[in-house]
Amino acid sequence: MKDNLIYLIVLFASCNTPTKNINYPITEKEVVVDTYFGTEIEDPYRWLEDDLSSETSNWVDSQNEVTFNYLKSIPYRNKLKSKLTSIWNYEKQTSPYTRGEYIYYYRNDGLQNQYVVYRKKDNSNSSEEVFLDPNKFSEDGTISLTGLYFSEDGKLISYTISEGGSDWRKAIVMDTETKQIIGDTLTNIKFSGISWKGNKGFYYSSYDKPEGSELSEYTDRHKLYYHELGTNQKSDKTVFGDSRKKYRYVYGNVSDDNNFLFISTSNLTDGNELYMIDLRKNSNRIQTISDDPSTDDYVVDNVDDTFYIFTNFNAPNKRLVKTTLNNLKRENWQDVIPESENVFSISSGSGYFFARYLVDAFSQVYQYNYSGELVRKVELPGIGTSSGFSGERDQEELYFSFSNYYTPGSLYSFNPKNGEYNIYWKPEIEFNADLYTSKQVFYESKDGTKVPMIITHKKDIVLDGKNPTILYGYGGFNISRTPGFSVANAVWMDLGGVYAVPNIRGGGEYGKEWHNSGTKLNKQNVFDDFIAAAEHLISSNYTSSDYLALRGGSNGGLLVGAVMTQRPELMKVALPAVGVLDMLRYHKFTSGAGWAFDYGTSEESEEMFKYLLGYSPVHNVKQNTEYPATMITTGDHDDRVVPAHSFKFAANLQDKHVGKNPVLIRIEKEAGHGAGTPLAKVIDQYADIYGFTLYNMGVKRIK
Repeated sequence: MKDNLIYLIVLFASCNTPTKNINYPITEKEVVVDTYFGTEIEDPYRWLEDDLSSETSNWVDSQNEVTFNYLKSIPYRNKLKSKLTSIWNYEKQTSPYTRGEYIYYYRNDGLQNQYVVYRKKDNSNSSEEVFLDPNKFSEDGTISLTGLYFSEDGKLISYTISEGGSDWRKAIVMDTETKQIIGDTLTNIKFSGISWKGNKGFYYSSYDKPEGSELSEYTDRHKLYYHELGTNQKSDKTVFGDSRKKYRYVYGNVSDDNNFLFISTSNLTDGNELYMIDLRKNSNRIQTISDDPSTDDYVVDNVDDTFYIFTNFNAPNKRLVKTTLNNLKRENWQDVIPESENVFSISSGSGYFFARYLVDAFSQVYQYNYSGELVRKVELPGIGTSSGFSGERDQEELYFSFSNYYTPGSLYSFNPKNGEYNIYWKPEIEFNADLYTSKQVFYESKDGTKVPMIITHKKDIVLDGKNPTILYGYGGFNISRTPGFSVANAVWMDLGGVYAVPNIRGGGEYGKEWHNSGTKLNKQNVFDDFIAAAEHLISSNYTSSDYLALRGGSNGGLLVGAVMTQRPELMKVALPAVGVLDMLRYHKFTSGAGWAFDYGTSEESEEMFKYLLGYSPVHNVKQNTEYPATMITTGDHDDRVVPAHSFKFAANLQDKHVGKNPVLIRIEKEAGHGAGTPLAKVIDQYADIYGFTLYNMGVKRIK
């Protein structure tokens, strides 16, 4: 390695550098026993599930005191924060879109906690103005803007905000010309966008507010409401969800021509039923488009009474079909863009459809007309991930973004008539992409399945098994992990680290079969794929167990928790974030029962109970076992994956772990599942994560 490119100095006197003894807070145990199919399971830390109790609050404070004292003692923690702050300090911008007479876009001038909404008249000569600045919502940036929704004529908006990272939202209506607030603030909105009906009102979704803790109490009846401007929220009409049949998720979307309301309902995170109301009629008659919850169907667009539906019915890799108002049944659906060997997503704009295919986790984009005729393949700027290609039907120009793991995202303006595009905006960042490279490899999992992985690092690293490496994974909920730029990852690689992301089963990279092969009784495949990825990195001399960290969040937190309890010797550091860690009780909190498609539940069958028990991280911490250096991270306002998962896992680890590796929990106050977290908090988190990781790998100092 060239001397002028050395950013990381490792002293190899001992790879297992002793850390000072940590006095963990004492976590009291109580006698709680649940019986599942005749098997008794102890749950001694059940009391930590009560997020309203003073005992839990005191426990959080005592754990944070220990954790932050440890993190502050890392000699280069402040250097890491400074480096993160420096590289993060560049202008960032989102793709613009047109509403009414204005072009709107989000921009962050560098270190603002929240992105600011700007606008300018829909012409190139107009000057921009600040339209909405979420940084003024609160002093510490913990109130974030979560959505911006325009009325038909663009003269009114309803914007939604989150407080402290919670999934519960408030909706505020504002006049776009005067920027004056109109009417009352709507409250208690959850898992919902806003869809306007013309200019006089809008649809939104929510649950009945729970009687206990709004951050953890079970919620299972989602409803669709209509709010008419100038009326009190208490008088809002329930449009769907008031019947005896409960739906955990209900969403409403008004067509662009304001003629139809499309309603999607489901009880799981996979599959939905699809209904419709003809808004041209005074009747609220609900018509069924699809009542098969085993498939995913949604309406992309309509032209008069012709509907274009994106579906996986008889097409695991998805297809675009069309049908008419008078022929809604599936036997009448006609292919517009048929299924192919690659899974794809769809968008529309300027009177065209854009199919964004995933080919081994990389983007390929094809443009079609509404007859399903191929117009062109869009030749992207490189190999990576592209998003965008959406807008109003009459827009003459569309926008898209492109990035990969070492290329910061740039914006492009695209002419759909001739297929030409130009740079619209490019970031100026202190990061030289020319020094880095990405390589995609295919490795074998335990059962012989070929799994792709993208490995990114500086070009001049030496494959000597001593490179600090973060292996990041998710593997669930049909979510695809595609290459994208992250400032935090850039800093890690700038320090000389390797960043590796495998596209493991449970994700959506190869369609429905790939997803299903990582769910329920197949969930171990996900863990095996991740373990095999780690073993490949080690056998290829990118790293070794002494320099390997596993990281993942949410379902990825489960992934890390399961692998570190199954193979604690495989890694030096484990970083489970906001993880689903108690697999016997996850469905008891908020809307967690909706995850049963991926996980199954401990109550559905003895076989499923035993399978979940076999990998549940909370239940598989073994007595007198040495675990890797572990820092669990969560937020006290996480009402998606409640922090009790992390609390119980941390308590169990601290009770049973032996050895000098620290096992800590970092609990962010006034923070939720991750979205909307103020940038200042994000930088602090990464300084702590990287400091903890490198220090426990034996790194004494950094340049």
